[in-house]
Amino acid sequence: PEFHKSFLACITKNRRFNGPTGDLITGSLKQFRRELIQASTQLEPSLLKGEQSNTSVLFGDQYVLKLYRRAEVGVNPDLEISRFLTQAGFPHSATLAGSIEYQRDNGDLFTFGILQKFVKNEGDAWKYTLDVLGQYYDEALTHPSQISRASLPTASPVFLVDQEIPKVAHELIGPYLEEARLLGLRTGELHAVLASNPEEPDFCPEPFSEFYRRGLYQSMLGTVNLTIPLLRSQVKGLSDHTQPLARQILEQESQLRKRFLAIRDRKIKGSRIRCHGDFHLGQVLYTGKDFVIIDFEGEPARPLNVRRLKESPLRDVAGMLRSFHYAAQASSIGLVPGVRPEDSATLEPWARYWQIWVSVSYLQAYLSVEDARKILPPSPEDIQILLNAYLLQKAVYELGYELNNRPDWVKIPLNGILQILSG
Repeated sequence: PEFHKSFLACITKNRRFNGPTGDLITGSLKQFRRELIQASTQLEPSLLKGEQSNTSVLFGDQYVLKLYRRAEVGVNPDLEISRFLTQAGFPHSATLAGSIEYQRDNGDLFTFGILQKFVKNEGDAWKYTLDVLGQYYDEALTHPSQISRASLPTASPVFLVDQEIPKVAHELIGPYLEEARLLGLRTGELHAVLASNPEEPDFCPEPFSEFYRRGLYQSMLGTVNLTIPLLRSQVKGLSDHTQPLARQILEQESQLRKRFLAIRDRKIKGSRIRCHGDFHLGQVLYTGKDFVIIDFEGEPARPLNVRRLKESPLRDVAGMLRSFHYAAQASSIGLVPGVRPEDSATLEPWARYWQIWVSVSYLQAYLSVEDARKILPPSPEDIQILLNAYLLQKAVYELGYELNNRPDWVKIPLNGILQILSG
């Protein structure tokens, strides 16, 4: 505890510690300095527990210090984007209060940690969504025939955004449709703010050029090249229920690759901006009334310089849509409270129905944010092509991750890839 307190005190006082090969630099944003001086003497620290890639220390219920376990040369996007959003006054992300950095004598800079205002919340949106789905599936098991495969829309959510959400969907899904709409608004507002300062080189929007487009195509193809051989080598070890899905995808490999060709060959316009980079329900806190977006460091497996690249904001949108699919399918692996995995076959039409209309609600709200729409391709068809490509790349990436880390979850991205290919 004394070590944690000393860290907070150093951040408050803007201390610099000289070392044999570099300096440790701590500092706070000016507007929080007076408040931090008081907090450093009065707030007791406690280590936060839970599955995460960083170490976090909570000071009372006011501040949280996040220490990164992996240090790389360069500014961590979590610090960079949090500082930008705080200075812009964006109210739906965790406010940055200070930072810990290390600068080598040769000029190399590392981000060791950030201090943020603590957001009072009821848990992340992933946990909240699973709780909501528990109630939804409980109703489904009471009246399983109310939704059948025949009643499901044949088009994917990307192609349904111009349709009105059916009244029966509002009745069955309930308030979560409105919450998905609110999350879509917050995502659009986030992207609008991130694109709002053309005078800031690291945040100035850049065109979706032909050169970038071809690089994106190669990146998407690279994800397939890494994942499909891995799937082929492990298919015999998958469960009896999962193997047929895997074999379907292996049989459709050429079709999967062709889905990315439009990215290479079509002259898609629009802008690239700084994005969240690893956007899903677990990166959003639910306050009971609203959502707060956190953790802007990007996918930890990607090099830091890659995580700082500007991309289409639709990459973040695809991440959230994939997260809705994961949540809807979570009952099949026993993650939804009160739902048995053996009921997943009965619940499959209900899961797909929920995923489709929740995704449509999210997309409709996102596309309604005028300043976010300005940085997207002007053509709705180009938006659909680009978003579908990001969705497919994300699902293929998830498949590789699950094969390497959580084999019991593999059926979810397999199911997702097949959904996208059939859409």
